[in-house]
Amino acid sequence: MVAGSLSFVKALPLLATSVFASTYPPIPSDLTTPYQQRLAIYGPNAVSVGWNTYEQMSQSCVDFGTSPTSLTSRACTEGSSTYATSRTWSNYAILTGLKPATTYYYKIVSTNSTVDHFLSPRTPGDKTAFSMDVVIDLGVYGSNGYTANKRDTVPVVEPNLNHATIGALARTVNDYEIVIHPGDFGYADDWYLKIGNLFDGKQAYQAILEQFYEQLAPIAGRKLYMASPGNHEADCSEIPYLLDLCPEGQKNFTDFMHRFENTMPSPFASLSSNTTAQTLAAKAKSLANPPFWYSFEYGMAHVVMINTETDFDGAPDGPSGSAKLNSGPFGKPNQQIDFLKADLASVDRSVTPWVIVAGHRPWYTTGSGSACDSCQEAFEDLFYQYGVDLGVFGHVHNSQRFAPVYKGTADPNGMKDPKAPMYIVAGGAGNIEGLSAIGTQPSYTEFAYADDWSYATVRFNDANHLQVDFFQSSTGTLLDSSVLYKSHANRFVSQ
Repeated sequence: MVAGSLSFVKALPLLATSVFASTYPPIPSDLTTPYQQRLAIYGPNAVSVGWNTYEQMSQSCVDFGTSPTSLTSRACTEGSSTYATSRTWSNYAILTGLKPATTYYYKIVSTNSTVDHFLSPRTPGDKTAFSMDVVIDLGVYGSNGYTANKRDTVPVVEPNLNHATIGALARTVNDYEIVIHPGDFGYADDWYLKIGNLFDGKQAYQAILEQFYEQLAPIAGRKLYMASPGNHEADCSEIPYLLDLCPEGQKNFTDFMHRFENTMPSPFASLSSNTTAQTLAAKAKSLANPPFWYSFEYGMAHVVMINTETDFDGAPDGPSGSAKLNSGPFGKPNQQIDFLKADLASVDRSVTPWVIVAGHRPWYTTGSGSACDSCQEAFEDLFYQYGVDLGVFGHVHNSQRFAPVYKGTADPNGMKDPKAPMYIVAGGAGNIEGLSAIGTQPSYTEFAYADDWSYATVRFNDANHLQVDFFQSSTGTLLDSSVLYKSHANRFVSQ
């Protein structure tokens, strides 16, 4: 099955039928066939294309252009990468010199691929309204994951394999331009939750990864899809006493790095006229470590993706961390924190008025036991000091929205020019572990939902109004809507 060769609407049902014919997806007769396609913003005028093949490629190429019948440009990289327990090789190419906000057509060079398309990035500072979807904690569906058989049928997905959130992203394809996914892809490390996988751990883990990224390809191969790590990327088992079953090639975020390390961007050069901002942006670029921590700009938004798993004091997945996964570090001491300081300080609100920071583990959440205290200690003061407008997190498997808050106290200005960031949790996309109960709700809780799978859309309406909507994935029902007003009176924020 060739995901890239099918229309966006037709791809999903065929994925559902072919992926689950066996424990592993079947290997194609043409080993150059591209699978698991994924796009990302790579620069102000650049897009990365990533994909996997079932053989190593000496050269990975993509043809592209502004007409589906005239792909006049080609981008290539040498070779492809893999690791010991993977059946596939990761490939990528960087498409450069793109006109902003323009539909481009692309074809991965293979004897068995066809043309797909994407919208190129908006220039930083472009004040055109746009929307960004937020999808976190998204798992494989079908025999190795959850089967959403109780939910309404999405037209493009077979009912017994109805991944409600992927189906919703397909249905609403014209409603958003980019997607951010800060952590937890596929839940392959939960292989042990299915009895049939218990005697085949490393193969089950690998099969789930192949299935998941192929299920995601109709979205990630059409929309700019920005990734950062969660705890389920750390190892082939989430349970510490099962870690001895994990080959070295499945530890320490190995698969995540192979898929995304060459496709996520470093911070952009500053478009500010302020020389200090230009210097700070250059410093942030030197300290960034994609796909773990980095930033990008798109129209009115400056978006920072952070790593809540490793590389700060008390990081839960790091050496001696509470998760006991012994992962990382991926940078020098304090590198991630120094990056975040420089990056946030560099933002000129006259260019990109909205600052969004996304990570996996939240420090504001309903219930008990899921708040990341070490994350709060590491990051919250920086969020407040540099006037982050919205913090986006997951890890807790439901949807939540909080009033602007700092150190557990709601901002007295509420949603009208607060100094404190607004926070959301968008972890209800759907996975084998199910939904998290709401539990106790802090006084600053504005919305909490755990009745069904859900996701969020962030709408950049203009330079002063940011709208956050939550949707029930299976029906498209609007569950909650809020608008944050910020005057953005100061070009540079330091509180």
